[in-house]
Amino acid sequence: MPVQWAGLSPELLLTVDRDSGDRLCAQLERQLRDAIRTGRLQAGERLPSSRELARVLGLSRGLVQDCYAQLQAEGYLVTRVGSATRVAECAQVPESPAPPPPDPRSRLIADFRHGVPDLTSFPLNDWLWATREAARTMPTSELDYGDPRGSSALREVVAGYLRRVRGAAADPARTVVCSGYAQGLQLALRSLARVGVRVVAYEDPGGPDTATAAAEAAGLTAVPVPVDELGVDVRALDATGARAVIVSPAHQWPTGVVLAPDRRHALIDWAGRRDAYVIEDDYDAEFRYDREPVGTLQGLAADRVISIGTVSKSLAPALRLGWLLCPPALATPLTDLKRIADRGSPTLDQLALARLIESGRYDRHLRHMRTVYATRRTALLAALAQHAPPVRLSGLAAGFHAVAHLPHDTDEQTVVRQSRTRGVALYGMSTCRTSGSPHPPQLVLGFGNVTERAIGEGIAAVADLLCGAG
Repeated sequence: MPVQWAGLSPELLLTVDRDSGDRLCAQLERQLRDAIRTGRLQAGERLPSSRELARVLGLSRGLVQDCYAQLQAEGYLVTRVGSATRVAECAQVPESPAPPPPDPRSRLIADFRHGVPDLTSFPLNDWLWATREAARTMPTSELDYGDPRGSSALREVVAGYLRRVRGAAADPARTVVCSGYAQGLQLALRSLARVGVRVVAYEDPGGPDTATAAAEAAGLTAVPVPVDELGVDVRALDATGARAVIVSPAHQWPTGVVLAPDRRHALIDWAGRRDAYVIEDDYDAEFRYDREPVGTLQGLAADRVISIGTVSKSLAPALRLGWLLCPPALATPLTDLKRIADRGSPTLDQLALARLIESGRYDRHLRHMRTVYATRRTALLAALAQHAPPVRLSGLAAGFHAVAHLPHDTDEQTVVRQSRTRGVALYGMSTCRTSGSPHPPQLVLGFGNVTERAIGEGIAAVADLLCGAG
């Protein structure tokens, strides 16, 4: 489908060489033919008016009209009275055959993909309001290249929010706005490499692909450290020789366990003793149900913890906005790396987020989403209790995913594969383990972007597989 340009005469890159010896009209015809044949100009797309193209190229209008007339005679262009000159439909370069439409039977009843919030609940009206307010009130100086750490307005608001809600020791001067968790992790690891860190540990199970790829890009070696029912095993961490570790202490990804108080203190002691740093992934702590909120680890050791937060789970991944709370020793290296990476995140989006938070609309959205996710969590528990009672759930105290513990003799990968044939997407814990082992058989069930009805229908459709009878 061609782009419908709104301008009266859309621009088009063409050139003429007056010293080449070729007639100017022939040059123009050749370039337009090539643009149409190669697909640079699509069938149905509008060309500039002869008057405008003549003005831009410094040619006579009659020459351009002759060119258009020749290409029309050859079938490349069509012209109608009162309408613009356009590329003819028959002049379009044949495209590769389109893939056949998907079989309707392959459409999913439910997709239990984890890490995705309810996209239909994004507060679009509030975001549009915040964007308009930010654009209306910002000084023109904000349109210039700014502080690579990010807008001072957002850093002030985020620091205040994290102190209030997460118990963080947040200082706007040591807060760096980033483009989501991926960039935040990369900046953190690169800054650690600058101060001599060579090995970084990560939780296992966790996100082995993310951790190892980010570590490799920063020139570091990544090593796994086991997680048990109390969180990351600090003794095992100490044995690795690592001087950095990536953890999710408030709601461990993906097991959902909370780092026990004794382990928290042991982890901080390890960091001080080893001259090491903790990278805290504070990814979904806003959504807690059965327990009191757990404060950020950074609040206990601001000089040893880099805390990374984003709005990917609270609002939407597409916003690509996050922040790092930096230890004093790493604030300057992190800022320098952010400057090198992109000179700073988009200012208007930052100002809009600041307005959203300080207006109270962000808190209101979070309260609404806690209710939504709590309802879906209840629906998941009820569906399993009705259709697959042998399956136990854990990790439900916070967030919008849970771990389903399948019967010990179940083949996890078979369950995942056969569920797809029934229109249900399930995801195995094996992809979260460094070894890739499917034992013990477990599923990571995301319910953030699945309706209550789809949860019930999806579990019912694969109940026998979950129970090991498929």
